[in-house]
Amino acid sequence: MIIYNVTSNIDDSIHDKWLAWIKEHIPHVLATGHFTEAKLSKVLVEEQGGAVTYSVQYRAKSREALESYYRDDADKLRDEAIKLFGDKVLAFRTELEVIDEYSVRID
Repeated sequence: MIIYNVTSNIDDSIHDKWLAWIKEHIPHVLATGHFTEAKLSKVLVEEQGGAVTYSVQYRAKSREALESYYRDDADKLRDEAIKLFGDKVLAFRTELEVIDEYSVRID
């Protein structure tokens, strides 16, 4: 299993607009059919100048699904953010391979 992680540093001046947008954007990414789920998380670190950092982790169906996303959908979806927010959002992407998963049952 592959996790496609997008970490974004958001300038305080557009934070509220970006947060509303990303909550609408994630379902569009999932609608491409390449991912099974997504999690939006706030990174708990104090940034200089009031910026806020978020992580979106998309769980890809397979390596092939992620490659298809890159080939067929990624540029279009990334361009939308660039047009809306320009240099007020600094994003970087990482790929994670899930080796094993553990959970605790909470009653």
